[in-house]
Amino acid sequence: MFITNIPPVGWLLIAVVVLVLFGRGKISSLMGEVGKGITSFKKGVKEGTEELEAAEAEAARDITPEDSKDKV
Repeated sequence: MFITNIPPVGWLLIAVVVLVLFGRGKISSLMGEVGKGITSFKKGVKEGTEELEAAEAEAARDITPEDSKDKV
């Protein structure tokens, strides 16, 4: 509730105060770490999805004996 009541000028003032307190270098390094974390998360999700698809493909393979396949 409180966050929605802040006007744009208030957000600008908050951004300036944060920049003054932490400095530009600290904030840019923090954003770099956030970017690396997001990239790592996306990579993990992709690998997990690929692993699940591989497991589903393994479970779905045909295990019918060769001599029974000809009868169908």
